[in-house]
Amino acid sequence: MKKLVIGPNGKLGSADLTKMKAEMIQLISQELENPAFMSDPNAPDIEELVARAYIYLDLQLPETMRAQLFRDVTDHLKGYGPIQPLLEDPSITEVMVNGSGSVYMERNGKLIKTKIAFESDHHLLKVIDRIILPLGRSIDRDHPTVDARLPDGSRVNAVIPPVAIDGPSLTIRKFNNDKLDIEQLIELESLTPEMAEFLRICVEARLNIVISGGTGSGKTTLLNVLSSFIPEEERIVTIEDAAELALKQDHVVRLETQPATIEGTGMVTVRDLVRNALRMRPDRIVVGECRGGEAIDMLQAMNTGHDGSLTTLHANSPRDGLSRLETMALMSNLDLPLKVLREQIASAIDVIVQQSRLQDGSRKVTSITEVAGMEGDTIIMSDIFKFKQTGKGEDDKILGSLQPTGIRPMFQSRLEAAGLKLSNEIFGVGQFDDSMARGRRKR
Repeated sequence: MKKLVIGPNGKLGSADLTKMKAEMIQLISQELENPAFMSDPNAPDIEELVARAYIYLDLQLPETMRAQLFRDVTDHLKGYGPIQPLLEDPSITEVMVNGSGSVYMERNGKLIKTKIAFESDHHLLKVIDRIILPLGRSIDRDHPTVDARLPDGSRVNAVIPPVAIDGPSLTIRKFNNDKLDIEQLIELESLTPEMAEFLRICVEARLNIVISGGTGSGKTTLLNVLSSFIPEEERIVTIEDAAELALKQDHVVRLETQPATIEGTGMVTVRDLVRNALRMRPDRIVVGECRGGEAIDMLQAMNTGHDGSLTTLHANSPRDGLSRLETMALMSNLDLPLKVLREQIASAIDVIVQQSRLQDGSRKVTSITEVAGMEGDTIIMSDIFKFKQTGKGEDDKILGSLQPTGIRPMFQSRLEAAGLKLSNEIFGVGQFDDSMARGRRKR
């Protein structure tokens, strides 16, 4: 093959590097598609083919450029193209591709636009296929969306035209093997030691807990932490769309939904798994996220002896969370009067933990709320802990504090009946009493 001409006056430009990369990819692709190569059990790996192509094309680059060229070609042929470095960076939690020319990443809770781009929409489509085909999934114009889980646990969503108007879209939420524990959440100021102790006792006392929050607020992380408080001797069944929970207890059965095949058969939904879990003699049912009609099955399970269940849902406040539960339960097509449904919710749910991602990217438990029963047609709620924002500091950091409201939960007697007692100081009762006393003395 004719030697590449490298730029005017021997200087390298980006166009030259792009041309070298294209030449090498074309050369190696031809080799990979050769039937003799495909049938050879001793065929060299991608890295060896890249090195051979470099020598064959008689390229002579400085070491840093040569290493970068090798990485780019290898990522193109073997990895996930230009986003491979983002996936290898442990500080990046999510990668979002909005068409071939627009790639964003999330780091420390903040979205950042990168300078990375794919060569074309066709290149992006090839990378999407490379991601999902080994997982037994496919995407085309008749089935333009796909959800999948990578072998390392990362979640993948892809959308292509005609649904994606501005070109193929790819979102990868990376799986973190280093799960946070409660002490780390306290260090990160996501919650206080008092809140952590309160939640630990609520889990041990088999209260039913819902974690509410927006996308990327840290609901699954908190669910994993709360699940760690479940006693070791209990049988736990976890149900998820994409398995992310990593419980450390020994007696855990993990269930995951199954999408329909191309023929439209074989689908297993969260609702199917919740119903099946009730036949598995669970002590606890942990549902990664309630999104639809399975909410009514969860509520009925909570009301019929499966205490201590945990789940998450998308909502921006505890009150919105209850409204979401109503809506999802109605999606089950059961003809329940609204008051009866609300009574079921009020009877089943004990605590709603609101998880939020603040404007500065930090994630906090912004409230812990008791579901205290019904008054007429309205579900009564009481905040036990609340985040109070006081302003903004340097770099737009949100300033504020997590404080008890001074209200003791009505289920405190249930905690004591289970042999679990919380001191009044956890609820700020002593400090509120002292404050009121000082106020009376001043008058």
